[in-house]
Amino acid sequence: MHKLLVLCGALLCLSLTAAAQESTAAFDASSPASEAATPASLMPADRTPWQLGLGFQYQHYDLLGQNFHTFGYNVGITRYVNDWFGVEGLGSFGFGTAGSAPSLTAKSIFVGGGPHIALSNGSRFEPWMHVLAGLQHFRFTQTATIGSNSAVGFMGGGGVDYKIGDRTYLRFQGDFIGSHFLKQIDKSYSFGTGLVFNF
Repeated sequence: MHKLLVLCGALLCLSLTAAAQESTAAFDASSPASEAATPASLMPADRTPWQLGLGFQYQHYDLLGQNFHTFGYNVGITRYVNDWFGVEGLGSFGFGTAGSAPSLTAKSIFVGGGPHIALSNGSRFEPWMHVLAGLQHFRFTQTATIGSNSAVGFMGGGGVDYKIGDRTYLRFQGDFIGSHFLKQIDKSYSFGTGLVFNF
């Protein structure tokens, strides 16, 4: 009888120990620490993958025997692949006059793409730079001498975006513009401002 009581007590202790282990395992399985770790992301919490820029620009050109400037607009879209590197596509359109007597109506178009690098540091200011290659087109409407011209062009520069809303920035930028006409590189420049929307 004594051996039977000892055996029952031992079985009771073993069953309580097993029950305690099961409840601990169940608690661990439901705890947040036991959940599978989410994969690390290259995108910070406040960086959205897409960025749309709409702006106004001033461009000064010295090419094709003409020294002139245009005022116009630019539209750019950037797709970020991580928190600092993106691929940008840009179109800029300018309208102005060239020459003095008589003056010529001048129109410029640049369409290109390339890398866009942002230096995000968590503040309201986000400096950035880009280098774009593409097609440069000019049209002078009152003359058949230089008329309509297209060539390879590139744009390189940068600026700073200032955060004014949750996903809205005010942009200031400056660029060097190179155009390859008549077997030479014509050097021009551009300044602009506008709004940037992140989504």
